Amino acid sequence: MSRPGSGASGTIRAVAPTGAPQRLTGRLRLVLAVLLVAQFMLAVDFSILNVGLPAIGDGLGFSLADLQWVSTAFALCAAGFTLFFGRIGDLVGRKRIFLLGLAVLGLASLAGGLATGPGVLLAARVAQGLATAAVTPAGLSLLTTSFPEGPLRQKALGLNGALMSAGFTTGAILGGVLTDLLSWRWAFFINVPVALAVLLIAPAVINESRPGDRPKLDLPGALSVTLGLLGLVYGLTQAGEYGWTDPHALAGLLTGVVLLAVFSAVERKVAQPLVPLRVLRRRNVAWGNVLGLLAFVTETSLVYLLTLYLQKTLGFSPLAAGISFGVLGLGTVAGGLLAPKVIARTSTLTALVAGGLIQAVFTAALLLLGTSTAASMALLLPATFFGGVGNMLVIVGFMVTATSGLPDHEQGLATGLATMSQQVGITMGTPIMSAVVTAATAGAATAGAILHGVTVAIVVNAALVLLGVLVAALTLRTRQREV
Repeated sequence: MSRPGSGASGTIRAVAPTGAPQRLTGRLRLVLAVLLVAQFMLAVDFSILNVGLPAIGDGLGFSLADLQWVSTAFALCAAGFTLFFGRIGDLVGRKRIFLLGLAVLGLASLAGGLATGPGVLLAARVAQGLATAAVTPAGLSLLTTSFPEGPLRQKALGLNGALMSAGFTTGAILGGVLTDLLSWRWAFFINVPVALAVLLIAPAVINESRPGDRPKLDLPGALSVTLGLLGLVYGLTQAGEYGWTDPHALAGLLTGVVLLAVFSAVERKVAQPLVPLRVLRRRNVAWGNVLGLLAFVTETSLVYLLTLYLQKTLGFSPLAAGISFGVLGLGTVAGGLLAPKVIARTSTLTALVAGGLIQAVFTAALLLLGTSTAASMALLLPATFFGGVGNMLVIVGFMVTATSGLPDHEQGLATGLATMSQQVGITMGTPIMSAVVTAATAGAATAGAILHGVTVAIVVNAALVLLGVLVAALTLRTRQREV
């Protein structure tokens, strides 16, 4: 496999191995469709219950304080166990983990839909989160190993990124529709036939993928990074709910930082580390994942901020607010289709910088939102569309950057890291912005106070996008040949 070239363009180019397909064959189209359907379903699960939380609380007797755990239990497991399951896929086979995870997701969704009490529902959400942590990196590894590095992989990653982001937006819309027209239980049930269909088709079309020499499981590293991520995610969710000075938030964040420091020390000493430092020394892997983290933090949290604005300031219903994000979904799909073409004609660096600048400009435009519904929607809809296009250029650029120039036996690690950045970013974004809004409103819940809090958080959001642009420009501008 060719290695990334040097130069000032930041382009990641590779020549497909001899004999590798140069176009999408019928079988590859089917492989792509199966993997994309699964990834889209997983993305939908991140947001589909958000609108239905009040109905779930009323139906199953959740207290207001405990209701957040319906989302938090899922997010903790989905983000915390991603890297661990990525390595398990390397050990036992990515196809096997992919199928097993989908089976668990289907069963957990059925149990969640049939739940008669809080305990069963939370257990189902934990199982859904674990299944997501297993299926997402395995599916992404199967995607990168099924398509040779170059235009075909860029196209596949572009479609995957578009559907992942569109899935998050679709979840918000679909959750509102299902809750209003049927029941919140259908937000669980909808996964069952999709998981079953993928399980019936996937074994026949997807080949097994695992390294020739199976690495040993770095158990101390796996435990420290998993518990460290759990601590960080827990601390952030508590900060979003109760503020940055909450004792539980501070304890979670401190524990997470300490355990991640332990993980770093462990990886320097073990013979077969979970994350070899030589891989993290590759600038495309290390900085590419930083960019991915920022991309997912900013766009998913913007959905939360605008949901708050639409419902608390403009008085939209949950369903109307959810439908408003359809334009954002269209923008992400358009960006996913455009990104591979931009990368092919220019470079990954161009896609990252241009996408970040577009996203920053249209995020900043939202600072002009006010209390007039007509004027605000005339601004919000095009701003979210073009912001979604820019964000997707960054996401696809990050995926290509973070998984390029690595042999197939390291794709499980590379995609595990990329997926971890994605999951942690999705999980971190909302509590971070929620904490900013809480601090800015000082506890006030009036429409004007909410608008002020959202405006302050949008400034922070746009600043994080610009930070990503700066990181890309400084760290990926020149790249030395890496071994």
